[in-house]
Amino acid sequence: MDFSLFFPAEKERAFSKLSDETLNDLSIDFIADALSDVKFERDQLRNIMTNITGDAEVIRYRCDVFDDFLRLPKLREDMEQLVMRLKDLMDLERFQKDKEGSDLWSLINRLREIGTYVSCITTIKETLESLDIRSEGMKELLRIVTDISRESNFDGLMEDVNETLQKAAKLKSITIGVNLDDLLRPKNAAIVSLNDTPFTNSGLVRRFMDFTKNKSELNSDVESPSSHFHPLSSVTGGTKLGPMYSDPYTHEVLLDADALTGGDPLSAAIKKPVSDIMRRTCNEIKSTLKRYVNISGYSLTSMMPEIIFYIRWAELVDKITTTGMPMKKAEILPTVQRELHFKDIYNLKLAINKVKGDPIDIITNDIDFDDRYRIFILTGPNRGGKTIFTQAVGLAMLLAQWGVYVPASAAQISPCDNIFTHFPAEENDTVDLGRLGEESQRLSAIFEMATRNSLLLLNESLATTSVAEGLFIAMDVVKAMRYLGCYAVFNTHMHELARSLDELNAVDGDSRVESLVTGVHDGQRSFKVAIIPPQGTSYAKDIALKYGVTFDIIKESIDKKAP
Repeated sequence: MDFSLFFPAEKERAFSKLSDETLNDLSIDFIADALSDVKFERDQLRNIMTNITGDAEVIRYRCDVFDDFLRLPKLREDMEQLVMRLKDLMDLERFQKDKEGSDLWSLINRLREIGTYVSCITTIKETLESLDIRSEGMKELLRIVTDISRESNFDGLMEDVNETLQKAAKLKSITIGVNLDDLLRPKNAAIVSLNDTPFTNSGLVRRFMDFTKNKSELNSDVESPSSHFHPLSSVTGGTKLGPMYSDPYTHEVLLDADALTGGDPLSAAIKKPVSDIMRRTCNEIKSTLKRYVNISGYSLTSMMPEIIFYIRWAELVDKITTTGMPMKKAEILPTVQRELHFKDIYNLKLAINKVKGDPIDIITNDIDFDDRYRIFILTGPNRGGKTIFTQAVGLAMLLAQWGVYVPASAAQISPCDNIFTHFPAEENDTVDLGRLGEESQRLSAIFEMATRNSLLLLNESLATTSVAEGLFIAMDVVKAMRYLGCYAVFNTHMHELARSLDELNAVDGDSRVESLVTGVHDGQRSFKVAIIPPQGTSYAKDIALKYGVTFDIIKESIDKKAP
């Protein structure tokens, strides 16, 4: 069954990879931890969330599937049980690959696989039939499982499986007949009987002791009509039967029992023939299942990460909306329309912390990227919410393109082909090139990959060099973004950059640059953003405030230390 809840049937399953820097700057690990406390699930979720698709049709398909999971708690509940059965199938798949496993083991696993497969198909069919599913993805899944159930004669299948499993469950021991040669070496062997009771060590020992004390005679009639003997294979230059050897010259029988484990040479010698016999016996039982040879439950396991993704995100969205914060389904616009619109957008990370119990007053904002302006130079006072807002835009776009509800009261997006971030690097990443060299190198790499449909998020880039050097490079970076035609938010303390709109917009390109200010609203400090000229008068002053090197801040620190 080649089916995906992420991609429509006719669509190529293509996507772009987010860079490690983007994953780190947008805190994807933090979000994965919020979605699940199970490591296996977090790994699956993170793997999915490292990818982004820019196909509007694929995104709409995902949005509709997610909508079903969010609207229908019963769907999530039943799919949660399905995930548990799919995990069982994954374990069975690993067992089937075990080359050391016996044929009886493989047979039982095959029976369990078929039984679990039937259970999964039945669960999906009964669940979807009972619910008001609306998405094309879930409707297509229902059509598929309905066809499988009808065409595979599930009633007859489960009858055969249950009957065979019941017989296998009763098997407790096997009686093996072994013929010996003149030197008491095993020559051939056969299964004498399959028994529903186990042999006990005491019984075996007692029988052997009775024989050695002449209380038992040799049985002269051991042949059974149902016994089919299988000859042992010989080894050129001598006979090797496990740890039992015969010297090719003296024909002396040598027993090489394991001194540490007390291994029984005779038991080791008949291991291979017994395995051969078991293989033939199991093959006879497997013939019952030949009519179902094309049934493989493992094809279902490919859906498990997708189901986990939709369940966990639906649960998190429910928790966030319970706090009073809006989460809405995005309207997906054509890529060529090149517009992004968010009403009451906020940072998902703040909402997650609020769900955890932090008493946060989350401020929302409106932002539009369209023909009027697609590149924003974001300025504002230190700790005014610039980084929070920059990150909020990136996370909102990711959620929308994953098909998840967006942290906003309304959203309309033309899909991006990728999201690139440029946040300050760790000190140990800048040792070789220096911070300015490292930042410049990363910016150059971004422009090598970005297109006019990419979203670029720059957070205090080029802030660690001199004002003149930083402004010189920043001007060229913004001009390049306008020429490229991408979407961008450049969060910076360089107010002079935001005042150079005329020069920046003089470059050819269809993405206009605009000044966006956060931290000031109606003359009061806030986390609201507004399209207005930069309010600060000095880049150096903002830096001094950020790092606490103004006279007032230093004076306050000195006064606190005074006796």
